[in-house]
Amino acid sequence: MLRLQGLSKRYGERVALRDVSFESRPGRILGFLGPNGAGKTTTMRAVFGLVRPDAGTVTWQDQPVGAAERLRFGYMPEERGLYPKMRIDDQLRYLARLAGLDSASAAASTRAWLERLGLADRSHDRVEALSHGNQQRVQLAAALVHDPVLAVLDEPFSGLDPIGVKSMSTELRRLAHQGAAIVFSSHQLDLVEDICDDVVIVAEGSVVATGTLDQLRATASRRRLSIQVDGRSWQPRSVQVEAVGEGTRQHLLVDQHVSLAALLDEAQNDGRVEAFSYEPPTLTDIFHEAVQR
Repeated sequence: MLRLQGLSKRYGERVALRDVSFESRPGRILGFLGPNGAGKTTTMRAVFGLVRPDAGTVTWQDQPVGAAERLRFGYMPEERGLYPKMRIDDQLRYLARLAGLDSASAAASTRAWLERLGLADRSHDRVEALSHGNQQRVQLAAALVHDPVLAVLDEPFSGLDPIGVKSMSTELRRLAHQGAAIVFSSHQLDLVEDICDDVVIVAEGSVVATGTLDQLRATASRRRLSIQVDGRSWQPRSVQVEAVGEGTRQHLLVDQHVSLAALLDEAQNDGRVEAFSYEPPTLTDIFHEAVQR
């Protein structure tokens, strides 16, 4: 298990991290979320010793993380970290050998990952000859070619088309099923909601929400309500609501303690109620509430 405890980091007058603590467990996928500048990348770099925190600890299986542990980790930075003029298969084999695999194992793992990510026919191409999306796939393969016990991925879905997103999501689920701990950041909250087991949300360098998706939904202060009256989206006058979405897909965010029966009565007084649904908040709703709190 990866455990971050009390991480703090300051750059001059700017506080990048403020007592950041959370855990990532083997076999689970953790979505690490936050606005731009919230401290996500700084936290990820601290796991790999690329940033030295002013305070706090990073441990794996209750032991300090050192060079030997990091060889068993995989890191995918948001910035491209590949050699652009090097052939893809040569590059992946080289990185696998750096992580400790022997020559035969490195070659076998390289072939397997290129096949999984749909790049087998491009194995002899240089990275610079690939599209942005295919470069992103190679970047993921570079982070995972040595079968890490922990994968930390910074915006791995950036620039991918729907096929690429599906392929990468499948591979992350497969790795988690095999026992790896996975931490990834993304601004695509619907995607995070689809594949993550756990969520950590940071804002201004601090953790503002953490838990499983079900826990975060259960503790959210608002719920989603959708009402249509006479074919139109309807909003109550009796309580304060926030409208999200547009047109017939519009939803209302209402306080969880609001009486649904009272709202239904109010809607029926205004016309014929054609739709009335009530459901937990989405991860997007939870995210906005957490960072604005």
